[in-house]
Amino acid sequence: MQIAAIILGILCLLVVVLDAFETIVLPRRVVRRFRFTKIFYRLTWMVWAVPGRKMREGNRREYYLSFYGPLSLIILLILWASIFIVAFALIHWGLLLPISSFAHTHSFGNYLYFSGTTFVTLGLGDITPLSAMGRFMTVLEGGTGLGFLALVIGYVPVIYQTFSRREQNISQLDARAGTPPNGPEILLRHYNGQQAAELLQFLRDWERWCAELLESHLSYPVLAYYRSQHEDQSWLAALTAILDVCALIMVGVEGVSPKPAKFIFALGRHAAVDLAQSFSVDRVVEQRSFSMDDFLDLRSNLAEHGIILHDEPEVAEARFKELRGMYEPFVVSLSHYFLVRLPTLKITADRVDDWQTSAWDHFLPSSPHTLDRTMRRG
Repeated sequence: MQIAAIILGILCLLVVVLDAFETIVLPRRVVRRFRFTKIFYRLTWMVWAVPGRKMREGNRREYYLSFYGPLSLIILLILWASIFIVAFALIHWGLLLPISSFAHTHSFGNYLYFSGTTFVTLGLGDITPLSAMGRFMTVLEGGTGLGFLALVIGYVPVIYQTFSRREQNISQLDARAGTPPNGPEILLRHYNGQQAAELLQFLRDWERWCAELLESHLSYPVLAYYRSQHEDQSWLAALTAILDVCALIMVGVEGVSPKPAKFIFALGRHAAVDLAQSFSVDRVVEQRSFSMDDFLDLRSNLAEHGIILHDEPEVAEARFKELRGMYEPFVVSLSHYFLVRLPTLKITADRVDDWQTSAWDHFLPSSPHTLDRTMRRG
């Protein structure tokens, strides 16, 4: 029994040390199947998402789902610390290291209490080691506890700083891409058929955002579970809207070079594919509803604002469908897993963005295009 306890304690230590190192310190994705953190998030999200799937889309569901990211991080850190404490207690008990205690017994409960006070560096002194090996294990556990605390202190701020950077760009989409973000709306609000410089600069900024999203969410997967401030905003919806507008430009927009869009499209698709594989999401065959008639309506709406698509409608629609097929299976699968609504590809007349609404009944112009005309007249 003692030998089994020692082996189990050592295995637990190795597992949690490796898992904590890979999660906090190692700046790359871990592809190993058996990983404590990956199993933890897979199982806990599966349970947490059950009530969310039964709720109607809206603020109530988003509020409920928003608790999971921060709460899961706290629970994970507590689990790591608990495994450390139990593992050292098993080793102490397996070695039957002599200790002085108020009960004068070498029960596992006493060793567990001694391990807990040592790991969190309380040092109460009511139980002390009496052998050289016991003192060595005590110092080792105390040092491990201090190191773990230092990692946690450095880890949590990094998570929230990265989350804040991600959300700053997403918040900008409210006025630049509509609510929820929409790829065709980006064309309407940044390109009037005459100047493409503003549109290309906007896309280059989002190319950097896609690169940061790919790096941060592979290194710190918990960030993917952090919800945005508003129910119509999310990192996945933003990524999809950028891919949509790049696909439209690659189909061929008069006056806009498709080359920059190709680079951004490649990086955005890379992020969608790698994140889908990282979270081992179930493949979803369905795609967003968008028929040939929808494409013709989109083409007509864009033309009314001076945005002309090249090629015949059938050729352009086939090319657009081909490009969408390169990323939609992944973003749709991610949306089913994270319970996130994806943006549509249709242009909605007189849509109202979040920035145009207020609880004080202060009405702004009903459409950003109306506001643009008002500002030009002024």
